[in-house]
Amino acid sequence: MPRKTHTDRGKKTGSRRGGSDLRTSRPKPKVDFTVDALDFKNVNLLRQYVTDQGRILPRKYTGLPAHYQRRLGLAIKRARQLLLMK
Repeated sequence: MPRKTHTDRGKKTGSRRGGSDLRTSRPKPKVDFTVDALDFKNVNLLRQYVTDQGRILPRKYTGLPAHYQRRLGLAIKRARQLLLMK
């Protein structure tokens, strides 16, 4: 019996984790707001980036760049301290 090589193996489908590779197929959401609007006093904007339980949404879901995500977290925490948000 001849020795098997990598070309003799069957083609594997999917990724190692079992699901399809979502990193290449999902486009990033567009973020439409001005940086000046990202302030702790703008509670209506901040509520869009918080879950019903009050948790801050991660970058994966918000689509914000890293430096805007950090500013967002700071603004939400400041609004909570001043009891503008729960």
